[in-house]
Amino acid sequence: MNSLNIQIRPVTPPDVPAISALAREIWQATYPGIITQEQIDFMLEQRYGHERLNDDLEDSNKWLDQAFFGDRRVGFAFSEIYRGEFKLDKLYIHPDVQRQGVGGQLIAHVAARAKAGGYPCVILAVNKRNEKAINSYKKYGFVVREAIVDDIGRGYVMDDFVMENKL
Repeated sequence: MNSLNIQIRPVTPPDVPAISALAREIWQATYPGIITQEQIDFMLEQRYGHERLNDDLEDSNKWLDQAFFGDRRVGFAFSEIYRGEFKLDKLYIHPDVQRQGVGGQLIAHVAARAKAGGYPCVILAVNKRNEKAINSYKKYGFVVREAIVDDIGRGYVMDDFVMENKL
């Protein structure tokens, strides 16, 4: 299968509303049946509200990247230093361009940043029921390191696998 020829650019403050809208569109296509609509709405507000995204942009230990195919924003990846490790915190690709190499190109971009920073691996957390994402991460060299359940407030939990990819 051909990979889309994408451009990866940093997210800037004027991009915040579009990133927030893209996150909602992707989450609505991905998470129903995995978590409740109420938890989807809660997590979108918690993670993709404009104020939160602007705060993330100002944090020197976080990187927000977006992928474009031509003029169209088709996905994004957020990475950060988390408890002394390099974490791919968010990776979302629009459903109609999934399985076309966009995620792999963003993962490679994040891995290059981690390697340049001297980190031995990239970690991520993925919902245990998100089989499509788990299989995709495995394809790119990630393996399950541990299972976690993380209380995120309001009675919601993230029931995740922590995966890692040694660089």
